[in-house]
Amino acid sequence: MKLGFLASHNGSNMQAIIEACKTGALQATPVVVISNNAVSGALARAGRESIPHYHLSLKTHPTPELLDQAILDALIAHRVDMVILAGYMKKLGVKTLTRFDGAILNIHPALLPKFGGQGMYGIHVHEAVLAAGEKETGVTIHLVTEEYDSGAIIGQEKVPVLPDDTPQTLQERVLKTEHAFFPRILDRIRCGEIAIPGYRTMNPVT
Repeated sequence: MKLGFLASHNGSNMQAIIEACKTGALQATPVVVISNNAVSGALARAGRESIPHYHLSLKTHPTPELLDQAILDALIAHRVDMVILAGYMKKLGVKTLTRFDGAILNIHPALLPKFGGQGMYGIHVHEAVLAAGEKETGVTIHLVTEEYDSGAIIGQEKVPVLPDDTPQTLQERVLKTEHAFFPRILDRIRCGEIAIPGYRTMNPVT
């Protein structure tokens, strides 16, 4: 499994997946990192890990169509067969979505379909969970489509909401769960335990 990452900021989920690859917990290879933010932590992490990495944004490609093509070209050039959105804050273009249809995964810090959609990212999600008086939240891994947080759900993990939680403490607990959960789901996809339409393993486990 060759993994391509798109990230806008720190890339901590990306780093968790990279570490799982390094330890052998996930039998996959990170092959490229793309960020729309030239000074993102994700690009810095990729550099430290000697993973090819690129800043691709409307600053480097002046139209959405050119940017879409550039992202697609980079993924294809590195023979990516699974695309991971690790805190990527932009919508993907139609060419990339079409070429990797059914093989682009995102992780969302809530139990979709609750607390999803445009504007529901980062601390805003946890603020909304607490404001709604929820007793539990969690993480959702889903396929990426043209609409925010609307793709098929691949896996979910619940996280309790504690009585004294603040948005920040809840965010920390959910993020810790994300870091453990994403590599596990990827390995289940790799070995054929979870089937998604865009990824075909060459060596299914029976």
